[in-house]
Amino acid sequence: MTDLTTTYLGLRLRTPLVSSASPLSQELDGIRHLEDAGASAIVLYSLFEEQLRQESFELEHHLSEGTDSFAEAASFFPQPSEFRLGPEGYLDHIRRAKEAVSVPIIASLNGTTVGGWTQYAKLIQEAGADALECNIYSIPTDPELTSAAVEEQYLDILKAVKSVVNIPVAVKLSPFFSNMANMAKRFDEAGANGLVLFNRFYQPDINLEELEIQPNVLLSTPQALRLPLTWIGILYGRIRANLAATSGVHGPEDVIKLLMVGAEVTMLCSTLLRNGINHLRHIEAGVLEWMENHEYESVRQMKGSMSQIRCSNPSAFERAQYMKAVKSVQHVMLTGREAWRIVNAE
Repeated sequence: MTDLTTTYLGLRLRTPLVSSASPLSQELDGIRHLEDAGASAIVLYSLFEEQLRQESFELEHHLSEGTDSFAEAASFFPQPSEFRLGPEGYLDHIRRAKEAVSVPIIASLNGTTVGGWTQYAKLIQEAGADALECNIYSIPTDPELTSAAVEEQYLDILKAVKSVVNIPVAVKLSPFFSNMANMAKRFDEAGANGLVLFNRFYQPDINLEELEIQPNVLLSTPQALRLPLTWIGILYGRIRANLAATSGVHGPEDVIKLLMVGAEVTMLCSTLLRNGINHLRHIEAGVLEWMENHEYESVRQMKGSMSQIRCSNPSAFERAQYMKAVKSVQHVMLTGREAWRIVNAE
């Protein structure tokens, strides 16, 4: 029987198909549906530090409003510092999700300060999450901030989180580092249990009628697969941290390719939002069928077989193939022009 099991962040999973952070995990019914459809682990939607700080500010405002007018009112409530302000809704969601399903629940945290990262990471662990995904989403806009300083900020966040929790910690990264391989190595050395490749930066749009900047979230396409495929193929076997692929995973072929370059798991979001949660069943069936047809007995046998360190042509992952790629495009263009001439000549 074909073995689809894999291990990610120390968690033994039934298959490499993991539901990534998305609105699909905001309700318990959605989480149950994801498990029923075949998700082997579920990454919850992200907890944002800014949202929590805003909630705290609003609560403090309402508690203190009017106390200058009526001095005795100050005795009705304890000081804001005595309140248990925090992500209670998110923490309760973790607890209820753990009770509702048997697959691992991975929390997702998006902080803005080192203190915020550590404070909420500890609470997430206490709530029972099986692991934590640090979704480090930062767009440096200060022209005085050097690339070295940005890199240190990322590493400081990971080190701070690792110092206060015992559960496995993955880091979800963007690809925009001057040397991605070096950053992966440094995250590995700093204790990251996994790297999730890659985060997609939010890019706003302009409403030409209202003349306003507006949100514009675009779902990924299969073409986005090439970036994680390239870097997972390069990093496999060179770092200890597990490698998770996200962005561009839409069908069984995508999953197979990513496993063959070295991914432990493939994370799905856009394709489930577009095609429905039951699309997981189709992907799993497609992976099984391909493995059986090509006589692969397990995911372990496939994993990393097409990575750079095992590829018969390692330069395929690097610049050496750039010239060939450009020439292939030129060939297609020339062939197309020749066909056009023949058709018009007739």
